[in-house]
Amino acid sequence: MKLSTWFVTGLAAFSASAFAQSGVTLYGVIDTGIEYVSHADAAGDNVLRMPGVTGELPSRWGLRGVEDLGGGLKTVFQLESGFNPKAGDMGQGGRLFGRQAWVGLQGPWGTVSFGRQYTMTFWGLADSDILGPDIYGSASLDAYIPNARSDNTVAYKGTFHGLTLGATYSFGRDSAGTGNSPGQGTCAGQVAGHASQCRQWSAMAKYDMKAFGVSAAYDEQRGGTGAAANFFNGVAPFALTNEGDKDSRTQVSAYGMLGPVKLGAGWIGRHVETVSPAVPDVRSNLFFAGASYLVTPTVLLDGEAFRIVDSEQDTRATMTTLRGTYFLSKATAVYLQTSYLCNSAKAHYSLSSGGGGTTPAAGNGQLGVMAGIRHMF
Repeated sequence: MKLSTWFVTGLAAFSASAFAQSGVTLYGVIDTGIEYVSHADAAGDNVLRMPGVTGELPSRWGLRGVEDLGGGLKTVFQLESGFNPKAGDMGQGGRLFGRQAWVGLQGPWGTVSFGRQYTMTFWGLADSDILGPDIYGSASLDAYIPNARSDNTVAYKGTFHGLTLGATYSFGRDSAGTGNSPGQGTCAGQVAGHASQCRQWSAMAKYDMKAFGVSAAYDEQRGGTGAAANFFNGVAPFALTNEGDKDSRTQVSAYGMLGPVKLGAGWIGRHVETVSPAVPDVRSNLFFAGASYLVTPTVLLDGEAFRIVDSEQDTRATMTTLRGTYFLSKATAVYLQTSYLCNSAKAHYSLSSGGGGTTPAAGNGQLGVMAGIRHMF
């Protein structure tokens, strides 16, 4: 009886100590507004709508937690669910935690994590892509960039005196085919005898100082049953069903601070290569440069210019976006932004990444304007 009492008392003390050193945070963003897009279909019609996906930031809610295990070791986790305010439905094709779902260990040597999580493409661009996942940002020309995440992934990231090193490896990058990589199809994982099928890996090196930073990253997806490659330019996606097929992105970017002004620029080179002689290799080059200026503590002005060139498919586009944000409080802001996209003769790029239904006729330019509100909690 005494042993049982001691055991229960000890277990209670251990549990109380563990919970005292643990913490879980609930957080989220709700961002929506009204958008106008010109030449939103082949007939040249305009559209006025509440976009289905995003404004300045994608709407989401999540839980992040940490438990101190002692000796500098911690357990960390994050669960993040995307949703669309327009209809209240879940994002990422209906996944419960479609944005992130991972658990790992963190120490002085960095963090090792397991689950659905961002690849190094996302982290490499986080500081230099000024507009980030904005509705009129880089996603308009390559929808994978702000959605660079994969299922079944082991990741490592650590920072040492300003140098951040990271890598991911996925055994099957998209188990459900529900928005992991827009336009890439589904690719659940390897099967017996085909270890490379649906594999994905990425790596990054990033160096940050007080006033500037540079980064380089590489991201490679292998083909498999259901996989495809889409260049979002009006050319039909083509299948990448062989495990020897590759869809890779190489990026180099940098940012710097000049007083209240932040500058960012970079290049993303994409290369889709297949083992089938009937499917040609395709390369695209996406260039971007932007700036942000905190005019007052409550007014932020920023903008970015983009240029994509796809020589093999003879499509090109140039897009420029300007945005103004007024902070009503630390949690709430309103914004107004506009963008113009110019397509080459055969290109159907759309400037809005706020959902489907805005693809112009080949060669048509587009004007987009959005007014919105964002609240963070």
